Formats: sequence, structure tokens, C-alpha cells
Amino acid sequence: MPRRRRFLSQNSISSLSPGVFSDLRNLWWLVLDHNPLNSISQDTFTGLTSLMFLSMVNTSLVQLPQPSLCHHTPNLSWVDFEGNQVLTINYSTLMTCNQLTVLLLMDNKITTLPENTFQSLVVLEELDLSDNRITELPNNTFKSLKSLVKLNISHNPLFHIHPGHFDHLTQLQSLGLEGIEIPDIQTKMFVPMGNLSHIYFKTFQYCSYAPHVRTCKPNTDGISSFEDLLANVVLRVSVWVMAFITCFGNIFVIGMRSLIRAENNLHAACIKVLCCADCLMGVYLFFVGVFDVKFRGEYNRNALLWMESVECRTIGFLAMLSSEVSVLLLTYLTLEKFLVIVFPFSHLRPGKLQTVVVLVSIWVLGFIIAVVPLLNEDLFGNYYGRNGVCFPLHSDRQEKPTAKGYSIGIFLGLNLVAFLVIVFSYSSMFYSIYKTGINATDLRSRLHRDVAVANRFFFIVFSDALCWIPIFLVKILSLLQVEIPGTISSWVVIFILPINSALNPILYTLTTSFFREQVEVLLCRWQRRSAMKKNRKSLTSSTIHGGLTEYILSPPSLPTDMDPRYG
Repeated sequence: MPRRRRFLSQNSISSLSPGVFSDLRNLWWLVLDHNPLNSISQDTFTGLTSLMFLSMVNTSLVQLPQPSLCHHTPNLSWVDFEGNQVLTINYSTLMTCNQLTVLLLMDNKITTLPENTFQSLVVLEELDLSDNRITELPNNTFKSLKSLVKLNISHNPLFHIHPGHFDHLTQLQSLGLEGIEIPDIQTKMFVPMGNLSHIYFKTFQYCSYAPHVRTCKPNTDGISSFEDLLANVVLRVSVWVMAFITCFGNIFVIGMRSLIRAENNLHAACIKVLCCADCLMGVYLFFVGVFDVKFRGEYNRNALLWMESVECRTIGFLAMLSSEVSVLLLTYLTLEKFLVIVFPFSHLRPGKLQTVVVLVSIWVLGFIIAVVPLLNEDLFGNYYGRNGVCFPLHSDRQEKPTAKGYSIGIFLGLNLVAFLVIVFSYSSMFYSIYKTGINATDLRSRLHRDVAVANRFFFIVFSDALCWIPIFLVKILSLLQVEIPGTISSWVVIFILPINSALNPILYTLTTSFFREQVEVLLCRWQRRSAMKKNRKSLTSSTIHGGLTEYILSPPSLPTDMDPRYG
């Protein structure tokens, strides 16, 4: 029985003369992998009329046989030219390959594909063009491939994918688009592929445009996953914990500051306003948790609608409003304290009217910053809907230039300047307090006071740094198009961004000596009142019972002039 297969891989074959296989008319498989074959001609395969499988992997091939690959191999079904140096491929090369079902051309140097390249491949089921240098695909490149089941064009520098490129691939089950930017991606690109079960994108966000596909990779961006808005259990639990801590802490401070007597009413009003702004961050986290529960197990089917929804834009607006008003208020409070400590004899302290004007101005400015991206979608795109948590932290190539510039101006402009002002001001305040205390007679008390002030100032600056430095770094790296793991973004949004909102009540209220003293006074008053009520109740009860008993046993005597016995 004649041998049906020939394995000639990993030899030193540098050339194949025409007709070298002419006697092998019954050959089915021919493997020539890893040989230094620079070129082959059409006549190289003369006589291989039964050949079905041809593999020439890593053979340094520059050009496919001309004019036709299948002229002498009419039954050729599987061709593998992976890892060669092929520059061009055209219609004539594959014209007679009517039986071809698998064509593998990955990792070559193909730059262009004429529109009719695959016109004759009516039974082709698998086509792999990944890792080439294709910059443009004509609209009807895949029009004739009605039997195609698997297509891979990943890692090509494609400038544009037309919405109708895949319209005729009704049998397609797997589509590889890894490493390809699709700036104008649309849902209608993938609707005609009703049998599509696996799709591979560059970023997780693209998965939302193919909601009918069962499996999409990558299946997470670190924040959301194919199934859930929040990718893992830690995030799901943490968003509720942070929401509770932020809301409860700020509401508690607002309530307590409303009950106790304030040493400085204007400062207390500023702290209450700051707590209101920080509380919005807790509301934002709460709604993220609510929608995570709502979409549990089927997020990808709802992802696109969610990110383009009014609800997503609203909570994104709230998060931005909260963070910006909080930053501006902290800066104002810092500058106010800076003037009092560094310039104690100046008359620069704001009065009631000035404070009200500043607070209103901060809220108006924060509202404008947060609402501007919602006013013009043509300029900003879906500014808040770039990810499942609706916060515009990470920049990507799909982002509109206006949105990218606006984001830079806010995060790396306004917020960075505010952070530097806070750091400089607290450093100056500590230095001023330290200089003032040098002449103090009691060294031990001065040292104790300086340590207390240093600790307090350190934690205020540290909390700001902990919150904003990671955000600055993420923003800078994303602008430099550095690949940032999605898990980092999720930690920044769920844990780091709300840090200031959660810690501000502690740093600016609960840790102050005056607030603690007032709370102690308030608690003492409550204890006294409750004790007095208890004693009064006990006294009243004992008086009533004792008096009644005494009256029955020994009635009170009347005055002599009123006693009937002396009438």
C-alpha cells in the first residue's frame, strides 16, 4: 500500500525543482515545515492530484506559487503557510482552489488584500490572517465566504472596519478581532452573524456591542465582567461597605454638628457643606451596588444600554460633582486655616457674607464641571459611559479629543493644583506653629503639642495623597497609552476615589479636640437629664405612696381655729 503522507520538516531543503513530487499521485499529506525554502513555483506540485493537506510553516517563503496554488492540486483542502514572509496574495493565486476549507496565513507580511482575493473559495470554513500588516480591508473582502465558520484577522494595523464587512458571514461561529481598534464600533456590525458564539476583541468594552454572543474575550476589564457589572465578590461587598461608611459618617457629622454648640459657626457651616458633598459619593456607590444586583449574571446583554442610559450618566454626574466640590471645599478650608495660622494678625478672615458667596460659588463651579460633558455629545461622546461604573477615569483611543482634553484639565489641572496647594499650605502651617513654639518655656508641653499637630496635619495630607496620587498616575499612564490592568482601575474607583469622602468626617470633625469636648459635654448633659428624670420619677412615686399612707394612718391636724372640735 503506497504511503499517503510525507513529513520533510526541519531539514535543510532550500529549493524544490518542478515535478519533484510527480510520482506521488496518491499522496494526501505533505509537510515541509522549517525548511529554508525562499520560493516555490506552480509546477513544484505537479502530479500531486490527490494532495489534501499542505503545510509549509516557517519556510521563509516570500511569494505563493504563481499564477495558481491549486493548478496541480485540485483536491487541496487544508493549506498552512504560517510564519513566512509572504507580501501579497490575490485572486489568481487561489482561483482554482475550489475545495479549500482551511487557509492559514498568520504571521506573514501581507499588507493589502484585493477585493476579489477569496472570491473562488466558496467552501472555505476557516481563514486566519492574524499578525500581518493589513491596513485596509475592501468592503466586499469576505462577501463570497458564505460557508466560513471561523475568521481571525487579529493584530493587524487596520485603520477602519466597515459596518458591513461581516454582513455575508451568516454561518460564522468564531471571529477574532484582538489587537484592533474599532473607533466607530456599532451593534449592527455583528447582528447578521446569528450563529456567532465566540468573539475576541482588544478591549472588554467592545463586548457590549455583541450582546447575543455567548462567549466574548477578554471577559473582564477588572471592573466589570461578561456576567456582572462588578467583576468579583470583593468589589461587590466593598461597594456596599464604602457606601455605608461614607453616607453614615457624613450624615452623623451633619447631625452632631447641628446639635452641639460650634466654636466657629462659619467653619461649622463649611464642614456641613463638605459632608453633604462627600455624602453624594456614598449615594453614587450605593447606586452602583444596586445596578450590580440588577444585572447580576447577564450584564453583557445590558451593558451597552446601561452605559448609554440616563441612570449611568446621572450617577457619573453625581460622582464628579461630589469629587470636585469636595476638592474645592478642602482647598478653601485649607487656605482659610492657612491665613489664620500663618498670618494671625491679618484681617483676611472671611465674614459671613463672603463665606456664603464662596460656598455657593464652589457648588456652582462643581455643578458646571460635572454637567458640561452632558451638554454636547458630539464633542464629548458618552463621557460618563466609558465603563460600567460610569466614572471617566481611564482614557482610551476611542475617547473624543474634546473629552480627553477636558478630562486632563480637570484631573491633571484643577485637581493637581488643588492638591499641591493643600500640601504646601499644611507644610507652611506646621512650620509656622513650630517656629512659634520655639520660645515656649515648657518644652515638654510644646513637644507634645507639636507632635499632635504634626500627626493631624500628616493624616490630612496623607489621605489626600492616598486619594489623588493614584488617580493622577492612572490618568497620566492612560494618556501615554500604557496598558493599565483593569483591576487597578477597579480598586481606584471603588476604594481610592471615595477615601477622602469617607475620611473627611473623621479628619475634620471627629478627631478635633473641640468636637470631642462638646460631645462629652453633650453626653454629660444627657446623662444628667436622664438621671434627673429617673430620680424625679422615683421621688414622685415614693412621695405619693408615702404621703397617702401617712394620711391614712395619721391625718394632718387642722389649725385650732378651723378644727370643728374647737368650734
